[in-house]
Amino acid sequence: MNNEATALAEGDFYYEELGGGRYRSTIHAQGAWNPHEQHMAPATGILTHAIQRFEPREELRIARMSLDIHGLIPGGEIEIHTRMIRPGRTIELVEAEMIGGGRTCIVARAWRLITGDTTAVAAVEDTPVTGPEQLSPSEGMDVWPGGYIRGLEFREVPGRRAGRGVVWLRTPYPLVRGVETAPVERLLGLVDTANGVAPRAEPGPNSWMFPNVDLQIHLHRTPVGQWLGLEAQQTYGADGIGLTSAVLHDVEGPFGRSEQILTVRPAPGS
Repeated sequence: MNNEATALAEGDFYYEELGGGRYRSTIHAQGAWNPHEQHMAPATGILTHAIQRFEPREELRIARMSLDIHGLIPGGEIEIHTRMIRPGRTIELVEAEMIGGGRTCIVARAWRLITGDTTAVAAVEDTPVTGPEQLSPSEGMDVWPGGYIRGLEFREVPGRRAGRGVVWLRTPYPLVRGVETAPVERLLGLVDTANGVAPRAEPGPNSWMFPNVDLQIHLHRTPVGQWLGLEAQQTYGADGIGLTSAVLHDVEGPFGRSEQILTVRPAPGS
């Protein structure tokens, strides 16, 4: 653990707001692949937080988040710049850029669409899974290192195996110190965990790495509550590229899907 992570270890939150679009991450945002980087999950949460606060309109909501990871996401101080890409009366495209260590590390774009009453035609094809209240706490994700994973509570639907599984998770920590975390920020700030739910190769020396270079989230409704259910499956191609796909659930049922493209490679020391 680096010195900055050690200094921030006592903060029971993911980020401290410094003003002017600047934030400082804590140990709870620490990634799994390197101790000096942030996990993409809370980074997604803070970018969602920034987009939600940018020129909000009550009649529009986020329907899709597309995040491209430009490189390692350093822990510590970051800056987020948010701007309107495509304004409109019923459809908007907003961009948020995260800068850390003097370079761009993530670019997020969100489509915000107008809402209306479509109950007459509403239907969902994805089926609900066993809810967290019916499951016992699980230690099945303990194979992953890092402060982010250590700070989560997990519950596992029986039958999880390499390549496919269902895991529920929640966090006790607010996203930003002293600021109430909206459910959409809280749950989108957990979605990237899908890549670790049912890995085809356990992480570690003499094994494989499979970090994602993007995260795509589509929401057919706004999520609620504190629990996120990840119904995940992971595929590896034969040429070093993989895909993690997940149906996203909250306590009321499925609310969207996520996709992550992976670079699959031998871990250092293999």
